[in-house]
Amino acid sequence: MKNRLRKSGFTLLELLVVLLIIALLAGYVGPKLFGEVDKAKIKAAASQMKTISDALDHYRLDVGQYPTTEQGTKSLFLKPEGASSKWQGPYLAKEVPPDPWDNPYVYRKPGTSGKEYDLLSLGADGKEGGTGIDADISF
Repeated sequence: MKNRLRKSGFTLLELLVVLLIIALLAGYVGPKLFGEVDKAKIKAAASQMKTISDALDHYRLDVGQYPTTEQGTKSLFLKPEGASSKWQGPYLAKEVPPDPWDNPYVYRKPGTSGKEYDLLSLGADGKEGGTGIDADISF
C-alpha cells in the first residue's frame, strides 16, 4: 500500500547525473562547433570578396580601369566624383559590407606582385599578417 502512495518524480541524485552528462557533452561538442564557426567565417569572407571582385571587373569593363585606392569599393555603389560618363553602376545592390569579423575589406590599386589591385580581409585580428583565423584572406 505504501508503494501506491509514493509520488512520482526524479530524485536530486538523478538530476545531478543528467546535468553531469549534459556538461560532459557540451565540453566535448562545444569546441568542435566553435572551430566550424571560424571555418564558416573564412568561407563567407572569400565568397563576399568574389562578389566584390566580379563587381570590380564590371566596373573596369565600363569605365576602362579599376577604381583608385581613394575611390575604393564605394565607387561600386555610388558614382565617384569626376567619374566618366561610362560609369553604368551601381555594380552592387548595396554598399560593401564589413568582413565577417566586422572589419572593412582592404582595397588597393595598384596591387602587389604585379596584380592590378589587392582585395583582402585582415582576418579576425584586423591586422596584416597572422596565422590561423588571424591570417589575411586575399582574392
